Amino acid sequence: METTDHATEGDPLKRGEEETGPAPSATELKKKSCKEVLGFAKLTHWRTAVFFFSLFLCLTIVFAFSFIIPCPVRPQYLVSWNRTFSEAETFDFLAVEAASSDKVLDVLFVLKTRECSVNNTCANAGLPSPCVFVLAVDGTDGETLWERPLHPEFHWAQCGLEKPTGRTWDCLLSHSDQITAVDKHSGEIKWQQPQPSGLHSTVPVLSVPDLDGDKVNDVALVASDSTQTQLVFLSGKTGVQIGSTVSLESTGTHKHLLHRTAEDSLYVLLQTDTGLYGLALWRIAAKAKAGMEVSLKKDKHWEKKASGATGLVPIYESDSVNQVVRREERDDPANLLLVTSTEVALVDGKNLQLLWIFNTSSVLSEPSFGHFNKDEVLDVVVEEDVGNYTKRIVILDGKSGGVLWEVSLLSGPNAPRPASIHTTTSVSIFMFWGTMPTETNSSIPLTSERRSYMLHPLYSQVLLESANVLDHIITFKATLLERGRHAAYFLLTGPGTEGDEDIVVLSKRKLKQDVPHSKVLRIGTGGGSESNDDIIEAFKRLRFSDE
Repeated sequence: METTDHATEGDPLKRGEEETGPAPSATELKKKSCKEVLGFAKLTHWRTAVFFFSLFLCLTIVFAFSFIIPCPVRPQYLVSWNRTFSEAETFDFLAVEAASSDKVLDVLFVLKTRECSVNNTCANAGLPSPCVFVLAVDGTDGETLWERPLHPEFHWAQCGLEKPTGRTWDCLLSHSDQITAVDKHSGEIKWQQPQPSGLHSTVPVLSVPDLDGDKVNDVALVASDSTQTQLVFLSGKTGVQIGSTVSLESTGTHKHLLHRTAEDSLYVLLQTDTGLYGLALWRIAAKAKAGMEVSLKKDKHWEKKASGATGLVPIYESDSVNQVVRREERDDPANLLLVTSTEVALVDGKNLQLLWIFNTSSVLSEPSFGHFNKDEVLDVVVEEDVGNYTKRIVILDGKSGGVLWEVSLLSGPNAPRPASIHTTTSVSIFMFWGTMPTETNSSIPLTSERRSYMLHPLYSQVLLESANVLDHIITFKATLLERGRHAAYFLLTGPGTEGDEDIVVLSKRKLKQDVPHSKVLRIGTGGGSESNDDIIEAFKRLRFSDE
């Protein structure tokens, strides 16, 4: 039997008491309990304080975003607007640039007139009258942002040179015997220099890297006559000529381009009597001033094809290269589209291989680009003269050069070149001008019968026809005025004869504005199965994209 004096496994409670010692007294238990209660109370106060502080902070943030920090306000634009200038002359120049602080692009153009506004006249500026005015108008409502009077006569202008290059100006103008750099945001003249002696340059101006070491990218002016082409480098910071004038072996040039290769080397594309050639910019810079070429990269693959004597790299051999257009690609160097008297050809801008040729007769205007199919390769729009006052508009596949779509129109006088705007459905809306042959009884179309047409590639057997302006069109441009939206087109109309003064009108219209009042035309054999209302609704639902 177990005795009460010895704790065993049969009485574990008693054994635990013996091992842990004597039980605490009532006074000790009371003191311990008070400490625990006081510690818990302090912890509760801290938790409450943190909770109310977090709540106050959240309410402060909500209040700031709701009342103090204003929500971004979208610019309110007019669907259409017109600006009219009496007793004026205008030119084939229209730039769509961001000249104001809102997110809508604006318009820059040139007038020759005696005054633009009451307080801005040629006489007030100390210039002969009429003089040249450069204007920037707001894309939202057409209101004037700034006006800059310049000495007449006007030769050419080019904007869009504001890429991250360190320059404080964006537009370059040739007028009278001067070259003027203008800030597109304010109209301020950044520098003005005399026209280089013996050089009457033509657009485009080539934007080149920094050659004089002042950390500002420079420009090159190119001019041609019947015997030679000359090139001059100007400082982007001051406009002062860098080095000497360089004479190049090129004749009959319609347009010069600056091409960037896969190895980031720059080549000036020159047209000669035997075809299109590239000349490395570093070679030209070395001729202008010894040592100036050290900062320019060389392309070893292109240089392997260069002629030892002249340094010319053959790109396309032909005795009648009329136009060269760069087809911009997403990643690779831009491909080169060439127009000759008998064909349209596409050359790979990386390895100079011929991609395809399309045989054609005389091309009326510079080709344009757009997405007709969904292969993400830009297709080519060509206006071909087929005789008898008729033109054929052909859309060529960007990959193969095959015909994707075509239509014949009467080629009325003064018809702008085709244009296109990309949509969110991976195709483009194409816009072109002319007159359907069935719309007139005369074989010679009149200016008053000119129409504009819109083509939706998903409804390729239908055209949307709109009766448009009847005035003489100087230039036309379709574009997006905001990133990914606000598709519109601009028309600059004025006197049909150079030197005449008459009413000049700059107008903007939203692209879908004419859709409800347009006429649905069935072309081809099928004509499509959709009703006219379905076609109109499809154009109304369009959403545009800049990618």
